[in-house]
Amino acid sequence: MTRVVVISDIHGNVAALEAIVAKLPSLKPDQVAILGDHALFGPRPAETIDLIQKLQKGGALVTAGTGDIAVADLDYAASFPSLAGGLPPGLKAAVEWASDALDDNRIEWLRSLPTERRLRYGEIGITFCHASPGSRTIPLSADLDPSTTLELISQTDSRVVCVGFTHAARVKDYGWKVLVDAGSAGLPYDGEASAAFAVVDIDAEAGTIAAEVHRASYNTEQVSDEVTARALTGDAYRAATLRTGKLVR
Repeated sequence: MTRVVVISDIHGNVAALEAIVAKLPSLKPDQVAILGDHALFGPRPAETIDLIQKLQKGGALVTAGTGDIAVADLDYAASFPSLAGGLPPGLKAAVEWASDALDDNRIEWLRSLPTERRLRYGEIGITFCHASPGSRTIPLSADLDPSTTLELISQTDSRVVCVGFTHAARVKDYGWKVLVDAGSAGLPYDGEASAAFAVVDIDAEAGTIAAEVHRASYNTEQVSDEVTARALTGDAYRAATLRTGKLVR
């Protein structure tokens, strides 16, 4: 049996990541994967990256998210193609603040991250990416047209597809493939004000896959207060989202 812990969308919320890391000794994963959007929105992007790098040195796989491209290069067309006509002021302010909060080494690290990683356990392959296989910007959200979902997850031959981006954790078994959306560690929209992550157990000999969403509690009020005190455009909404676990805008 192989156990994989999947974390995504930490969004500069190091307290949320620390809460998940505190659970790792009891979960005893064989592999950790962290799927992007590491720095944008939260109050502590540098500390978040430092902890991710520590996990990476310990063997964690790390991929880039759309927000990481924005923070590293201020490339809004690549990061947010649906907003090519112009970024909302709150989003632009958050991207620029996070970019300014990171030194050159952390920026270069963001640039170095791959879009996708793959592993194989026996005959069972597992793909890790932020949005969907073959796309940095199309999320596998629950309300996506089913035919589009099937088309996207078919872009990889892996039996398990692990993603983030949507901020709403879920597991969907299609029989021939298992979709694992780790949700958001640092800024969930699914109604629970706690850090979401996923645990995937793979039995290569039996050919079985079991996955479930987990939560880690932390002091969301404290992080919310930090965001409020920063006082960027849009921070009042981000702080409310942190407190409630629901998207407020």
